[in-house]
Amino acid sequence: MPNSPSPAARHDAVALTDRTEVRPVYVIGGGPGGLAAAAALRARGVRAVVLEKSDRVGASWRGHYDRLHLHTTRRWSALPGLKMPRKFGRWVGRDDVVRYLEKYTEHHELEVVTGVEVTRVDPAPDDWQLTATGGRVLRGRAVVVATGFNHTPRIPDWPGRDTFTGELLHAAAYRNPAPYADKDVLVVGIGNTGAEIAADLAEGGASAVRIAVRTAPHIVRRSTAGWPAQATGILVRRLPVRLVDRAGGVMAKIAVPDLTDRGLPRPATGLYSRVREGAIPVQDVGLIDAVKTGRVTPVATVASFDQDTVVLADGTRITPDTVIAATGYHRALEPLLGHLDVLDGRGRPVTHGGRSPKGAPGLYFTGFTNPISGMLREMALDAEKIAKRVARSPR
Repeated sequence: MPNSPSPAARHDAVALTDRTEVRPVYVIGGGPGGLAAAAALRARGVRAVVLEKSDRVGASWRGHYDRLHLHTTRRWSALPGLKMPRKFGRWVGRDDVVRYLEKYTEHHELEVVTGVEVTRVDPAPDDWQLTATGGRVLRGRAVVVATGFNHTPRIPDWPGRDTFTGELLHAAAYRNPAPYADKDVLVVGIGNTGAEIAADLAEGGASAVRIAVRTAPHIVRRSTAGWPAQATGILVRRLPVRLVDRAGGVMAKIAVPDLTDRGLPRPATGLYSRVREGAIPVQDVGLIDAVKTGRVTPVATVASFDQDTVVLADGTRITPDTVIAATGYHRALEPLLGHLDVLDGRGRPVTHGGRSPKGAPGLYFTGFTNPISGMLREMALDAEKIAKRVARSPR
C-alpha cells in the first residue's frame, strides 16, 4: 500500500499527479461517502485523492442544525475500517459525526486536498479528465462523485415570495431556536428536517409554530421497545411492496396515535409505496408530542406570499415573523456532468455503487440515494463495491 503524504504535502501531491506513472482515482467530495470510498480504495492498494472544495472534511455536517442526531444506530452508521466510539451513544450527534470523519481521515491516512472545486468531468483516452478551480486540469484512472445528496438548498419560487416582509430562510441556515424565541414561525415541509426543526422551535420558546404540509407523511418511532426503525428498514428492502405496506399500516396504528383531529391525518398511500416514490418516513424525535399538545400546528401547504402575509393552499392567510423552508436540495450535478448523459430526469445519477453508467466506464457515484436502511450504511456498502470494481478494472 502506498504511503500517503503529510497534510502539508497534500497540495504538492496533486500538482505532481500528472508526473506519476499510474493515475490516481479522484474522489470528488470530502463527506462520508467520499471518505469511505477513498478508504476502501486505499485498502485495496489503489491510490485515491479526495478533492474537497471547502477547507475541511465533513463540511455539510458542520453546517447542520445543533440538535441533529443520526436516525440510524451507531453500529450501522460506521464507515469501512473504523467503528464509531461507544461513547458517542446509540444515536450519534452532529458534532460527534464531524469528530468521527476527522478521525477517519487520520486513521486511514487519506490523501485529502482542500480548497479545490471540480467544475467539469470529461472522458479522456484511457482515463478521465477533471477541470478544477484555477484552470487546473487533472487526469485520473477513475472518478468517484460524492458531492452529496444535500448539495444546494432549494426554495420554491412561490408567487410573491420577493415581497415578503418577514424573514425567509432555508432550513440549511437554521442552527437552533434561540433567535426565534417569542416569534411566530412557519416551517414549510414535513420531511425529517422540517419535523425536527418544528419540534426544536416548540421546545425552544417560539410563541407559535406551524408546519405546512403538502402530503401527510408516514411517521415512525425511531425505536420501539429497543428495536430501531433502521433494522426494520434493512429487513424489508427486498420484500414485496404490498406486504410491507400492510405491515407498516398495522405498526403505525399500534405505535403512532391518530393525529387527524390535529390536522395531520394518516397517509392514504402505503409506507413502502411512498418509499419507492422517494418519500422517506419521518422518524419521530418530538413531533408527535408537539402536535398532540398543540405546540406545533399542521397547516396547508404554502400557495403564495403577499407582503407580511403567507397565503396557504386552503385560502387561510397567516402572518408569521419567520418562514423556514425545509424544502429540500438540488443535487446540482448538471454543470459537472450534465453533458455525459449519466443523470436521470430529476438530475440524479442513473447508477450508484460499483456500477458505472453505460458509456462511462470508470465513473462512479455514491451518496445520492436515501434508503430506509440508512444513508451512511449505504455509503459504506457503495464504497466497498466501488473499490472492488476499480481494483479489478484494467483502467
